[in-house]
Amino acid sequence: MSVKPLFLVALLAAGCSAAAPPPSFTASLTSPTDVVLTWPDDGAGHRVEYANDPAGPWTTLRFLPAHTTSYHHPDLIPRTPFYYREQPFTGPVSAELHEVTSGDTVTFTWTDRSTDEAGFLLEIRRPGAPDYDPVEVTDPDTTTCVLSVLPGEEGSAYRLRTLHYGPLSPVVHQTTGEER
Repeated sequence: MSVKPLFLVALLAAGCSAAAPPPSFTASLTSPTDVVLTWPDDGAGHRVEYANDPAGPWTTLRFLPAHTTSYHHPDLIPRTPFYYREQPFTGPVSAELHEVTSGDTVTFTWTDRSTDEAGFLLEIRRPGAPDYDPVEVTDPDTTTCVLSVLPGEEGSAYRLRTLHYGPLSPVVHQTTGEER
């Protein structure tokens, strides 16, 4: 048995290996006041948050449907730090919901059959749209939701997702530039 292969393995283990993979969550300035966030497609939906300090407080920008891999945060305050993180979400979805409409609002009621949800996510598929988009998130143990029907949403389909979060991403940062 030769000693050379073991020596090579020891060198590789000591850090003489290939470059590290690229980060899975990134923030890029696409103009002095626009940031685009990107992440790989992992099949989950994603909650995108920002803060102006790495310690928070954090504000949710958007819940994005599965297979979405970027978010554009436009028209930001010039010369300001923005910190971002994302968090995948999953959960089983209901069959299509049938709403009770009263004027320009729609009311949904359901039975909470889960004991460990982070909340519920109501999703809408607007007429002519191919997919559902998140439209409202509730607290855990909630069993009703009232939405205002916006123009173009009449006749939409709805479904409810029991919400479970995955791990938070590392925080990424960009400082906006001078406004043009």
